[in-house]
Amino acid sequence: MNNSSVKIIEEKLLSDNWYILKKITFDYQNPSGKWSRQSREAYDRGNGSTILLYNKAQKTVILTRQFRMPTYVNGNPTGMLIETCAGLLDKDNAEDCIRRETEEETGYRVTDVQKVFEAYMSPGSVTEILYFFVAEYHKTMKVNEGGGAEHENENIEVLEIPFQEALSMIQTGEIKDGKTIMLLQYAQLHQLFNLQQGDDKAQVPQLGFP
Repeated sequence: MNNSSVKIIEEKLLSDNWYILKKITFDYQNPSGKWSRQSREAYDRGNGSTILLYNKAQKTVILTRQFRMPTYVNGNPTGMLIETCAGLLDKDNAEDCIRRETEEETGYRVTDVQKVFEAYMSPGSVTEILYFFVAEYHKTMKVNEGGGAEHENENIEVLEIPFQEALSMIQTGEIKDGKTIMLLQYAQLHQLFNLQQGDDKAQVPQLGFP
């Protein structure tokens, strides 16, 4: 916190029932030099990691499906969401976190994980930084059935989906999760599957919006 144009005046705790919600009052200096007093609410749930598991030979990815209450109350009829595996860091570093979450949620014990980028996912109100990873998976890495941690009441379905189909599911609206869309687009842009034009199996839809 070294921005000389920002002076925090007060931090008021609004809730710590689950994570931390604060109201922050601060003075902000605009480019003309004028100061104004503003207030914002910030929700601190910690930082997290997410990963796209991909199999080059099969041209498949591992995704999960689970119930997400916030989507249910905001227009998702079933509340079910297809996502990449993800979890909060807690006291782990980002790489240790995603290895643990991958095994808990998908049942795969991955070895080589590669961090590809990090991003604020909802910077207008949530403090979280999400660390994005990719890793290859093979059947030999399967050590359990996955499904999540029982003590956390997780009920996670593990999906193995052709990469081409997963990309198409973005366009049809079957995949609406931001982190998942970002990682699938990363896989396409960086040619993780070494797809060649003219290969019938490689006719991957070009993602774009009108």
